[in-house]
Amino acid sequence: MGETPWGVVQASWAAAAACLGMAAWLVGGDHFGARRARLVLAGGGAVAAGGLVTAGGVVTAGGMAAAAPPAWPDLAQELRRLRARWRPEWWAAVAGALLGLLGGSLLPVVAGAAGVPLLRRTRLAGAARRARDRQGDAVIALCAVLASEVRAGRQPGHALLSAARESGGLGGGRAAVLAAARFGGDVPAALATAARQPGADGLLGLAACWRVAMDQGAGLAAGLDRLQAALRAERDQRADLRAQLAGARSTAVLLAGLPGLGLALGSALGADPLRVLLHTGAGLGCLLVGGLLEAAGVWWALRIVRAAESV
Repeated sequence: MGETPWGVVQASWAAAAACLGMAAWLVGGDHFGARRARLVLAGGGAVAAGGLVTAGGVVTAGGMAAAAPPAWPDLAQELRRLRARWRPEWWAAVAGALLGLLGGSLLPVVAGAAGVPLLRRTRLAGAARRARDRQGDAVIALCAVLASEVRAGRQPGHALLSAARESGGLGGGRAAVLAAARFGGDVPAALATAARQPGADGLLGLAACWRVAMDQGAGLAAGLDRLQAALRAERDQRADLRAQLAGARSTAVLLAGLPGLGLALGSALGADPLRVLLHTGAGLGCLLVGGLLEAAGVWWALRIVRAAESV
């Protein structure tokens, strides 16, 4: 048995890439012509003499349908929809498939597939952090509106009902808290339960202010003002800390991108680094050691950032 010609290998990888692209297009949704055909079948088509139907950019003649070229707004909407469905972590698999095609090896494909769950975890962690920040801002807005309602002379229970309608600070505990406020229940306990949501820690302070105001007759508006100021100061401190740690995050991203830059420079100089790394024993050893050192460096940099943020 002789070796498989390099041209056959490249053709096989090209066919695989074409199949992946077609699958992504089919998963993305219906084509423009099918969508426009549904508009015609739903009504609004005008039948002219000779069997010519023109409606919504779809022209039929003699029983055959032909879709007009898509307009730019439709194309932009389709691209946005595909981008929403195509998660960023899948680009790791695409990059691995491309490197595997160029290098004639399955190792980049396996590495790209292994990077998908890692990038997905990173994306979900970022989304959870942004959700916590939004919930914290909503709690601050709730305290501000509630303080203004109480200061205007409304009873605390009615003021809480009005403030909850104007802000989403209660989150998923909104029904329980409003039920307690409307029917004379334990509002501080309901607020403490709602504070278990990510980013809703400020509701514990609101529960304490409510309990003190109800038990000792202290001014609820004054307590809410102090709570609001404390929550704003804490939020500003976190934002300032993240701004200071942006340099460390940039360093981690730069470390992650240096191997790709090295491969690009080597290819530009004609050294063929992919063949050396993927098809020689010394190259595979360098690839393994370099990958481990790269992963350790990125992990250490991100660990330092997370430790600083948790202080």
